[in-house]
Amino acid sequence: MPNATTESSPNVALQLVEKVMDLGIEGKAPGMKTSIEVAEDFLADPRFSNNDARIKSLIRWHVTRSGATGFATGLGGFATMPITLPTGLVAVWVVQARMVGAIAHIRGYDLEDERVRTLAMASLAGDALVTEVMKELGGTIAVKMGAAAVRKVPGQVIFEINKKVGFRLLTKAGTKGSINLTKVVPVLGGVVGGSVDAASTRTVGAVAKRAFPETR
Repeated sequence: MPNATTESSPNVALQLVEKVMDLGIEGKAPGMKTSIEVAEDFLADPRFSNNDARIKSLIRWHVTRSGATGFATGLGGFATMPITLPTGLVAVWVVQARMVGAIAHIRGYDLEDERVRTLAMASLAGDALVTEVMKELGGTIAVKMGAAAVRKVPGQVIFEINKKVGFRLLTKAGTKGSINLTKVVPVLGGVVGGSVDAASTRTVGAVAKRAFPETR
């Protein structure tokens, strides 16, 4: 199995991050709502009295329902990448990206800001990477980070962070034997069904809650 960090180019890592953001946060797949649309649904729901309750329900919804969204048939964009990724694995990342984006929006962050989106993507790779990214963004998980502070980070820093996020996801997949970087095989179609890793999605939700403290 090739090593993702040595045999994949920066372009592959960046493409991965961009495509997952497009499908997950932007909802650019059939039957897929954007992160903002999902967040607004929960914000408008009268059953919830506060954001903590909304986010708890949001995470639970993604853990139990995301396999039925029917968006997997729209993942063909990954066919242009020089990498083989199982549809189920990609679907998990897309679901988690949408969930994290929704959490950020509920807590008052601007998803139009690339820096916020980058931190959202870092959440998919776990606490360790989020800690690194937060430091590069000028804060820590324990420090409340407002949108104004985020916007001070130069675009080149975001570019480098995105590469790091992409490499981390590829490495994580590679250690599980999930990818083959020597082939170009389309990642197409298929019903996700039970392929969404509930435990992983729940963990990512917890990471996102720490990465995006309340701003509203």
